Amino acid sequence: MDTKLKNRLKIFAWLVMFTYGLSGVLMPLAVEHDYVKTSYFQTDDFEYHLKDLFRYIYTFDIYYKTRDEIINSAEESEEEIDAFYSQLESYRSVYERYKNTFQYYLKDTETERVYTNLDIENKQSVKDYFREENMRIVKNIPSSTAHDLGGNNPLIIYGYEEIANYITANNHTFYEGYVGISRNITETNFIIREAEHFKYQRTVFWIYTAGAVIALVISLLVNKKREILSRVNFKWWEKFFHKIPIDASLVVLLFTAVPAIDLFFDYSFLTYGHQILNTAEGILYHLIFLTALLWLFIIQIVCLYPRIKDGSSIRESWKHSLIAKFLRIVAGAFLNRRVGTQVFIILTVVFLLGAGTVLVAVDEDFIALYLPLLLVVGLPLFFLILKRTGYFNQIVRNAGALVNGRYEPDLEIKGRSVLAELAEYINKMKYGVQSSQRARAKSERLKTELITNVSHDLRTPLTSIMTYVDLLKNPELPESERSSYIEVIDRKSKRLKTLIDDLFEASKMASGNIKLMKEKIDIVQLLQQALAEYNDSIKESSLQFRIQTPEQPVYAFVDGQKLWRVFENLISNILKYSLDHSRVYIQVKENEGKVMITFKNVSKYELSENVEELFERFKRGDESRHTEGSGLGLAIAKSIIDLHGGSLDIQVDGDLFKVTIALENRANQS
Repeated sequence: MDTKLKNRLKIFAWLVMFTYGLSGVLMPLAVEHDYVKTSYFQTDDFEYHLKDLFRYIYTFDIYYKTRDEIINSAEESEEEIDAFYSQLESYRSVYERYKNTFQYYLKDTETERVYTNLDIENKQSVKDYFREENMRIVKNIPSSTAHDLGGNNPLIIYGYEEIANYITANNHTFYEGYVGISRNITETNFIIREAEHFKYQRTVFWIYTAGAVIALVISLLVNKKREILSRVNFKWWEKFFHKIPIDASLVVLLFTAVPAIDLFFDYSFLTYGHQILNTAEGILYHLIFLTALLWLFIIQIVCLYPRIKDGSSIRESWKHSLIAKFLRIVAGAFLNRRVGTQVFIILTVVFLLGAGTVLVAVDEDFIALYLPLLLVVGLPLFFLILKRTGYFNQIVRNAGALVNGRYEPDLEIKGRSVLAELAEYINKMKYGVQSSQRARAKSERLKTELITNVSHDLRTPLTSIMTYVDLLKNPELPESERSSYIEVIDRKSKRLKTLIDDLFEASKMASGNIKLMKEKIDIVQLLQQALAEYNDSIKESSLQFRIQTPEQPVYAFVDGQKLWRVFENLISNILKYSLDHSRVYIQVKENEGKVMITFKNVSKYELSENVEELFERFKRGDESRHTEGSGLGLAIAKSIIDLHGGSLDIQVDGDLFKVTIALENRANQS
């Protein structure tokens, strides 16, 4: 036989033995069981028979009244009285069976009236009759074991309280006497059969218990020696149970533990007949089910313990529990409280209408209440749900069209519901997508222009350099021309270096990968220095500069070198692109805590209506690109101002070109 199979059979056999031992040891400890009593006549079952006997005596002997007596005295209808007596007579056969089993002698302590099924007259003969040698069991009335023969409703019939109260009126009498079972009763009597069955069950009980104690000791010794439980591979079970949410695992554990505990204290298998085979079959089935439940319980405990022991693990497990998921679902449902409340109310109304349908099916009287509710609430709610569903489907259709790149007409905004809000969002999203597509098309166009412009601006000086280098290779080239060519190469090289430097600087500015060295700077003085650098160029040009600055210093907390570069680029652009013989206006002023610097000139080239494109790299006012600019001046200037937290705006009015710089006035910072 396979080793694994042998190992599993050993584990199963040990577990059955352990379960049997544990079950048998707990059996006598569970409750005060009848099987520890020496006689059937001391058991609870026999006490129940005595209770029933006394109730039958009350019903058919002591308090019995004829139908005519009740009809003449009671207030109930004849139909109800007839029903009472019809049910009463159905119990008479049971009463006769008790009379044939028990002998009783009861005497009313007040009236001394006697109720008995014995054929005797004097008191002495009654005592003689109920001697222990004549009876299997004798109970004195009253005695410490006797039942209270009084009570609120001692009759065997239930459900006819008014008739029963009439019959048992003035039920305050006490009785004394005897009740017993004669030794002459046949073995076929049901009480005697139950007594014999009890002897058999008690024997099985003690054999089962003794064997269980031995089995438990053996199983513990075997496990200690062979380490049976350590052979069990719990890893597979852990993988399986760890997939189950922790709260579901606890519920499964509970549903395993409850029937297991119930089976541990359930000994109904002892009542499966008088034959050994029937009893053995009952014990076998009991142990199989109990072993399976116990084994499943042990596996769950072993798998759950690490998850519960580790605090971080249980917190993580709780996040994936069914309760946590349900709470998240509820929270999601009420993320918009109005929507959650509306849905909850609708579901509640639908549930109540459904419950109302069931009530009408059970009792037609409810239709008077249900029908108006259905007409006033149910039908309007039904049409409202249909209407909202149609509206929702329209929204889904438009959203699907938007995903597929189609633009449906705007959704109608109906009311102030959440669906109306969703429709409005879909409409706005459509316009946003359209705007994004336009921006993407523009970006692609500008990217193409950028590549073209970069290629042109870098290729032009490079081509000149290569051309003049080839010319310099001619050994017969006159010295004057050679010097002229070298001068051109030098100028074009510097031009190429400027373009490359500007490109790197613009990239660094745009990425923010640059550190500003801020300090307190007088903006007026810095602007004057920048203008002084271009003083010769300004005098050589035909432009007339008009400078307006305050008499007192205007301070800002800036990087002076970088801001000087902004001024340099703007002044350079003015000199390159301004219309000849026009005026240039430069102004510095303070306005509401900000330093405002304005540059205005008239362009000699036709300007694009889209001023934002002027900030693009390698974009020039001179579209023919015949000027010496790199096309990066405005892009670099704007990046520098953005890094300072300021703004650089361009305004174009025909040929009028205006640049406005706004910086925070931080004169008090150092």
